[in-house]
Amino acid sequence: MSDTVTIVVRQRVKPGREAEYEAWLKRMTEGASAKFPGYIGVGFHRPAQPGDTYRQMFRFDSVEQLEEFERSDYRAEMLAEGARLFEADPTFERMTGLEFWFDPPKGTKVPQPSPHRMAVVMIAVVFTMILILSTIVSALTPNWPQPVRLLLTVTTQVCLMTYLVMPKLTPLIAGFVYPRSRTV
Repeated sequence: MSDTVTIVVRQRVKPGREAEYEAWLKRMTEGASAKFPGYIGVGFHRPAQPGDTYRQMFRFDSVEQLEEFERSDYRAEMLAEGARLFEADPTFERMTGLEFWFDPPKGTKVPQPSPHRMAVVMIAVVFTMILILSTIVSALTPNWPQPVRLLLTVTTQVCLMTYLVMPKLTPLIAGFVYPRSRTV
């Protein structure tokens, strides 16, 4: 089993609905505790000033158990029920260390992926997929006009990258694409 994982949820609540929101959150977390093995608990921070963002830290024994909770009908139903209390869509961030206890100071910049490394990855993926797909499409449709074969190749490539290749590849290459942070 993998290390514990935390998902930090930041949520703006409609003014005047804070008590309802906190009651809703309590019901949701009590239900999660009863229904989901591996659920460790939730930390909760009220905003420093009215109108600011609430922050919750849901902890699970493993990424797999968190993902089971995230895919659950229970979570979807609770989010739908709570939507009337939200001023905006929540933000979600996964963390595996102790960093979830701390909000960065205002103005802190989140590291951006290296554009050079993203370019290398995209060139490798696009080249490989176009090479394979154009060979297959050409073999299956030798009498079709070149623009139609190219359209079929590109359409297939974009769909595969969007729904299959990149969602599986992105977590595997994150360490390569994102720069390492250093303490100065």
